[in-house]
Amino acid sequence: MVMDGGALHKISVAPMMDWTDRHCRFFLRQFSQHLLLHTEMITTGAILHGDYKRLLRFNSEEQPVALQLGGSNPNELSECARIGSDAGYCEINLNVGCPSSRVQEGRFGACLMKEPQLVGDCVDAMIAAVDIPITIKTRIGIDEQPEGPALENFINTVAQAGCKRFVIHARKALLQGLSPRENREVPPLNYPVVYEMKKRFSDIDVVINGGITDCDQGKIHLSYVDGIMFGRAAYQNCFMLSQVDNCFYGEDDPALSRHQIAQSMIPYIAHAIEEGIPLVAVTRHMLGLFHGVPGARLWRRNLSVMARNPDTTISLIEETLDSIPNTDQHTHESKKPVNTSS
Repeated sequence: MVMDGGALHKISVAPMMDWTDRHCRFFLRQFSQHLLLHTEMITTGAILHGDYKRLLRFNSEEQPVALQLGGSNPNELSECARIGSDAGYCEINLNVGCPSSRVQEGRFGACLMKEPQLVGDCVDAMIAAVDIPITIKTRIGIDEQPEGPALENFINTVAQAGCKRFVIHARKALLQGLSPRENREVPPLNYPVVYEMKKRFSDIDVVINGGITDCDQGKIHLSYVDGIMFGRAAYQNCFMLSQVDNCFYGEDDPALSRHQIAQSMIPYIAHAIEEGIPLVAVTRHMLGLFHGVPGARLWRRNLSVMARNPDTTISLIEETLDSIPNTDQHTHESKKPVNTSS
């Protein structure tokens, strides 16, 4: 592998709108103690003019967790980085990869790849405000930009401002004509371009993202770059994350079984319900736990459809688990779940 295991959080889960809220992150933490998790993108306007304490709330058991910001005003980003650092986040990530039209109208996201000097100014301002790492998540290019040269120019400019870690989604963002969902699938993956950036910028950390579905693929990428970021696969087939600590961090303890992970969430969900949070607000993030094994359909139906009924109690999870065979053979009862108290 290119990097030393302690140099950075080499395995992470991407920030994903409508997905990686605090309930999702707590759930994902059950699979790995080392994964770097991210918030959904939060705009500077939402933090500066909204209820930022509610927006930035998280459980200490989620750590390590990074705050992803959306914005392009250096002063506003500086203040939001300070607020995020004070809230306890371990890293601030600037979104320069989101292709949605709404984001473009706000002059942030992938469209900022056309303004590397502005991004550099934003990074410089944030670095001056906090002591935690400032990182960038971007694409290999947008629209008509030539993938290699455009990305190289962008990294060169922003790195000079002090950014030492770039998470690169190995697809272009086509801002005209494709929806955000299509931009996650239609533009072809170009991993060699990302590999080349590591060769050209050996003194920065390059993390690759896009189309990585399991740990075996991740190991291949780590022959060329410093880290990998899982995206949709971490949400839709979350149990594959149970291999992360063994595969990438040398942990010897067997992973928790699917049943153990579900059971470890029960105290957390009970506390959430006491706070007035609907059951489905948590269980909707757990639908992929039994992906590909017997009982998957029953699990998804109960935790999505039945959990929406306001009269449904937490016993739904226990009763559903009783109906699903425990097929995980590699697990061990002695490995304890993380503390689930809020």
